[in-house]
Amino acid sequence: MSDSIVLLAKQPGLTSFSSLRNVKKAMNTTKVGHTGTLDSFAEGLLVVCTGHYTKLCGQITAFDKSYEAVIHFGSETDTLEYTGSVIKNAPFPSEEDLKKAVEKWTGPVMQKPPAFSAIHVDGKRASDLVREGKSVDIEERPVTIFSSEITEIKYAEASDEKLVEYAKIRFSVSKGTYIRSLARDIAESCGTAGYLTGLFRTRVGNFRVEDAAGYSFLENFNIENACKKEAEYKASLKDLPVTKSKKADKPQELQLQKEIWDLRQDVTFDLAKTCGFETVNLANKIAADSFKNGKPIRSSMFDKSLWDFPNECTVAVFERDEFMDDEDFVGLINKNAEGKVSYGFVIN
Repeated sequence: MSDSIVLLAKQPGLTSFSSLRNVKKAMNTTKVGHTGTLDSFAEGLLVVCTGHYTKLCGQITAFDKSYEAVIHFGSETDTLEYTGSVIKNAPFPSEEDLKKAVEKWTGPVMQKPPAFSAIHVDGKRASDLVREGKSVDIEERPVTIFSSEITEIKYAEASDEKLVEYAKIRFSVSKGTYIRSLARDIAESCGTAGYLTGLFRTRVGNFRVEDAAGYSFLENFNIENACKKEAEYKASLKDLPVTKSKKADKPQELQLQKEIWDLRQDVTFDLAKTCGFETVNLANKIAADSFKNGKPIRSSMFDKSLWDFPNECTVAVFERDEFMDDEDFVGLINKNAEGKVSYGFVIN
């Protein structure tokens, strides 16, 4: 069964693309897509779609997300995380200023994405243009920070007053939010500079990292472990001996592949509702053939009227398999703000 949704706990130090290798092996398919890239230094939940379900990637990418982030104050890098070069230094903020800044950057805000990003400018990735030495100006865009909570603080040691060197903050955000930019903006609001020392994605929509294959391989996400990973990276650039985090060995890879297979999910009524979709069955075989062939959508094709669903919703469509006594997922329908329905996609 290559058509599946797989929750994968990405390890830090790997690209999102390379993290899919074990999914491809476990599912015996090359048709794999993830729903929202995590930077190489980051860790946490990747929602992966395989086979025909790769058509769901765009829908899941649009879900709200939750993160835990460790911000290092006092410096800013060009990439806004620890693998970049320092471009600015500033004093550490007070705890009170930090709390005010976090409160300021909660709710609907205008955010300027980082120059080092996959956003396309004039047909090329912004990050590629920056590496070519070109100047990139990306317009601000509206995003929403639904909630922000400071959960851990490490104070600067060489200070008579309590100044914040590191803070771990839990964020719940809308699609398109860059936590790297949020770290920069919070730091600037404190009158200082900052970059990410660690980033951990914990939720995508209603999918949670605790339910992901490989979750047990992740270290506790806290300031100490985030600083350790940054120190390991910087030592490796200087070719210094370091005690690196244990890499996945063959038995661990095999265990991960087994977890991927065991935890794979088909799109069922329950999973569709978890994704926030409405659900409907095709009325009969004739209706199923009409739907799969892309004929005009009519309420008579389904076991309930599409007009009973709210506007601006997505409807997961199923075909009843009487012999197996279950439903097969066959596609999505979109209903816009005016109540007009259209095909999302169809699985033939």
